[in-house]
Amino acid sequence: MITLNVYNKQGDAVGMVEVDPEDFGGEINRQLLHDVVLMHLANRRRGTHSTLRRGEVAGSTRKLYRQKGTGRARVGSRRTNKRRGGGTAKGPKPRDYEFHLPKKAVRAATRMAILSKFQDNEAVIVEELNLSAAKTKEMAGILKNLKLAGTTCLIGTAGLDATVYKAARNIDGVEVLPASDFNTYIVLRQRRLLLTKAALEELKARAKAANEEAVAATV
Repeated sequence: MITLNVYNKQGDAVGMVEVDPEDFGGEINRQLLHDVVLMHLANRRRGTHSTLRRGEVAGSTRKLYRQKGTGRARVGSRRTNKRRGGGTAKGPKPRDYEFHLPKKAVRAATRMAILSKFQDNEAVIVEELNLSAAKTKEMAGILKNLKLAGTTCLIGTAGLDATVYKAARNIDGVEVLPASDFNTYIVLRQRRLLLTKAALEELKARAKAANEEAVAATV
């Protein structure tokens, strides 16, 4: 079992929670994490890059001078990629980079990414983030109390919390998401993970449900 301290907004330890690694996959498959992160990055690419081939650039297709008798090297059109202003040889054209891995593998990788934060002591559990208003100064103070200031951080909440989102959106390197929207790339991209106690319980419940579903499918 992994034991994690629970802090209040002032940065004081007020309790402890336990996380069973088996709920989140038990062990880290680095190759799977790598493959899923590549999938997310590839799916974010727009693929709009485009170069002009020799048949698309402006210019005459006339042979510049006769083949023999000039004493110079033989040449063809000025559109060739050998000349300035000519086309690009084998340059990139618009394409779709999107691909998908099996859903079960993607979900398992998300659980492993969260587990890696627990194992590496990069996760912080806060009792609650009830803000009086959507004030960036108040959120920055909470992060400072929890020793998360100056580093990239993913804040996970139980459900959509508009107040927390608005308070943190202007802090550089900080991202706020409901725990249900976590994916492998988002979790691993940020250095630290800040979870409310309710968000942690939601992640544990979802992980247990996924494990039970996997066991049922093998029976």
